[in-house]
Amino acid sequence: MNDPVAPAETLRAALAGLLDGLPPRQAAAAVDRLIANYRGATPTHAPILRDRADVAAYAAYRMPATFEAVRAALDAFAEATPDWTPSGHIDVGGGTGAATWAVSATWSGPRDVTVLDWAEPALALGREIAAANPALRQVTWQRSRIGSALSIESTDLVTISYVLNELDEGDRVTLIDTAASAAQAVVIVEPGTPDGYTRIIEARERLIAAGFRIAAPCPHSAACPITPGTDWCHFSTRVSRSSLHRQVKGGSLAYEDEKFAYVAAARFPVTPAPARVVRKPQIRKGQVLLDLCETHPALNRTTVTKRHGDLYKAARDADWGDAWPPVDD
Repeated sequence: MNDPVAPAETLRAALAGLLDGLPPRQAAAAVDRLIANYRGATPTHAPILRDRADVAAYAAYRMPATFEAVRAALDAFAEATPDWTPSGHIDVGGGTGAATWAVSATWSGPRDVTVLDWAEPALALGREIAAANPALRQVTWQRSRIGSALSIESTDLVTISYVLNELDEGDRVTLIDTAASAAQAVVIVEPGTPDGYTRIIEARERLIAAGFRIAAPCPHSAACPITPGTDWCHFSTRVSRSSLHRQVKGGSLAYEDEKFAYVAAARFPVTPAPARVVRKPQIRKGQVLLDLCETHPALNRTTVTKRHGDLYKAARDADWGDAWPPVDD
C-alpha cells in the first residue's frame, strides 16, 4: 500500500492557487450552492458543476474531503483484500477525479483509468490537476451521462463517490446494476447522513444480490443489524481546511471532520474485519468503550480495561472505523 501522505500533499499543492482571479464572493456563492445540492437532491437533467467557477469552487472546497473519504474506504477494502491490486479503474461521476487520486494513494503501479462525468468543465479541470500526479497523467477523461443510458466497460474496480444523491431512484438502480455487471470490485461512498446511509444500504443489497461479497465496512454480508429509522452507519475522516473552507465557514480550526458512509464489495473472496468500530471510542479512566458491528451480525458494546494488557493499549489507539481487534503486522 502506498504512503497516503504524499498524494494528499500533492493534491493540496495542485489545488493551491486554483481560485486565483476568481472573486471571493463568487467562489463563496458557488460553494453555498454546491453544499445545498450535496446535502439535498438534484435532478438528473441538471449537472451540479456548470462552469469553470463552479468547478474551481468544488475542487478547492470539496475535492480534499472526497479524497480523504474515498481513501478511507479504499484502505478498509485493501485490508480485506491484501493480495489484490486493480489493473483497471473506472470512476463513475468522478468530476475532477478525487477518487482516482485516492486509488493511486492506495495501490501503486500502472493501471488503465477512466473518469466518467457529464460535466465537461469538471473533466477539463480534473485533467489539469492530475498533471501534478505522475500516476494520473494517462487517465482518460470522458464525458458521459450518468443515468439509465450509462455504459461501463469491463474493469477491475468501479468507484462511485458522492453521486447517488444526484440521481433519481431509477437511475441509481441502473447505475449500481451496471457497475456490478462490469466490475470485479465496487466501492461506493456517500455523505454520512441518514439519507446517504439509506442509499448505501440499497446499493449494498443490490451488490449482494448480484453475487458480491461485502469486504468493508461490514464484517459480514448479512442484513445490516441497524433498525431502519433508529440510527445510521457512518464514519469520519479528518481533512485539512483550505483558505476557502475558512472563508465560507468561518472559524480558525485548521481542519474539519468529513462524515461519510460507504460500502466496498467484490466478486472474489474477501477477508472482512472480525468486527468494526462504528462509533468514536469512549476513553475513560482505566477503560475504553468500543461500539462494534460484529460478524454474527449484531451491534454490541465491549469494554476493554487495563487488565487486557496490549489489547487495552490498542483500544486506546483505536479510531472510529477501524477493524477490531487490530491485525498483527
